[in-house]
Amino acid sequence: MEDFCQEILLTEEQIKKRIAEVAVDINRDYKGKKPLVIGVLTGAVVYCSDLIRVLDFPLELAFLKASSYGSDSVSSGKVVINSIGCDVKDKDVLIAEDIIDTGYTLKSLTEILYKEGAKSVKCAALLDKPERREVDVAADYCCFSIPDAFVIGYGLDYDGEYRSLPYVGILNPAYIKK
Repeated sequence: MEDFCQEILLTEEQIKKRIAEVAVDINRDYKGKKPLVIGVLTGAVVYCSDLIRVLDFPLELAFLKASSYGSDSVSSGKVVINSIGCDVKDKDVLIAEDIIDTGYTLKSLTEILYKEGAKSVKCAALLDKPERREVDVAADYCCFSIPDAFVIGYGLDYDGEYRSLPYVGILNPAYIKK
């Protein structure tokens, strides 16, 4: 383990196994449907890619950029969402989210998607930090609940680094810029 990683929380094998397990429920719930899967950039791109490969129904895929974090890696509570870039009217939407922290991003996305005419909106999250929740939201499908620590890897970054790690680890606090 590198010194920037204090502890490996989830190995690549654990992550892939759990995604396959969660996909069983998603496949059951979306049988006979053709949902629009929306990956939330940039953190969810790795997870979204692995998730859609274990889904056994036809789907559309889109990505959007959403963030509630400032430069200090603490949620600002204000969510910035770039255009979805596709029509969601009368579609079943499945949001692929890397992590639910305060809940502001998921709450805002869900409201916007319903406002734009989505028939249904569900969320499949890789990680959940329930201790950090500030608004009342929850993933419909969740791979892992994790402690309140700054995590990196498997698409998640700190200051643009560590996204390509094949595992999810806790960032060593010595690497956090003051």
